[in-house]
Amino acid sequence: MKKYNLIIIGAGPAGLTASIYVSRFGIKHLVIGSFIEGRMAEANEVGNFPTEGEIGGKELIKKMEKNTKDFGAEIALDEVTKISKNKNNFLIKTMVGKEYFTKTLLLAIGAERKKLDIPGEKEFLGKGVSYCATCDGKLFTNKIVALVGGSSAAATTADYLADLAEKVYLIHSEGKLKADKIWQEKVKKNPKIEIILDNKIGELKGKNFLKAAILEKNHQEKKELKLDGVFVEMGIVPNLEIIDELGTEKDENGFIRIKKDGSTNIRGVWAAGDITDGSNNFRQIITACAEGAIAAQSIFSYLKQSQ
Repeated sequence: MKKYNLIIIGAGPAGLTASIYVSRFGIKHLVIGSFIEGRMAEANEVGNFPTEGEIGGKELIKKMEKNTKDFGAEIALDEVTKISKNKNNFLIKTMVGKEYFTKTLLLAIGAERKKLDIPGEKEFLGKGVSYCATCDGKLFTNKIVALVGGSSAAATTADYLADLAEKVYLIHSEGKLKADKIWQEKVKKNPKIEIILDNKIGELKGKNFLKAAILEKNHQEKKELKLDGVFVEMGIVPNLEIIDELGTEKDENGFIRIKKDGSTNIRGVWAAGDITDGSNNFRQIITACAEGAIAAQSIFSYLKQSQ
């Protein structure tokens, strides 16, 4: 059975960045990820990463993977099925039957966007469907789009898209928006935003690209909305299934609470990226990278002190 000073669970931007840092610190570690991409792959273009102009999400994560491997990291494309505390170590079991011991853990397994779960959603991902307006919004300049959601995040996203698009439909399943009052007033006053309440998109249609959304109920005597894009802003769900047994403290939305150094309430366990309540809940690629780097430095100090 292999033993490590650190195992990083998750091969997205937080996990890979942490790996680069701990490699430079000389820490023997392993990165375990079921695949190297995560939610970054959903971004057709990333236009706000400091080293790039505009780049596809898949291309950017591949660059991170290359840099991680160039620093000598060991990456296992596998899925963790169980984590348990074993005296002062942690025992990791994986889908392919591997077992590892580690002194410390970094949880960087990310979160998933809530999906519409309707016909056409998967088919038009990157071809009209997006879960990241800050990533893909510019692609829809002077076009007609819909934004699904009713929270403050949805309202701010609709306002952002209205600066780019010709028209924005803000669609929410309930009878009123959940957004803060100031944001409700702002979107209601925006002439480019049309709010559709108590309704849902039931299907997305098009050929090579999205061309229309079919509503479940009539809106202005019709169910079909002609549009070029649909942005989904219904929140995200943390991937916590494999770590519940650890007893990490979570906030009211299920995200792992971390201290300013990325550590959790469990000694020897850190967390970084979209799974945490850190970075003012501004879940971006760059904040995931930052949390991964901060956690790596903290883990290095912890291991050094425990020698």
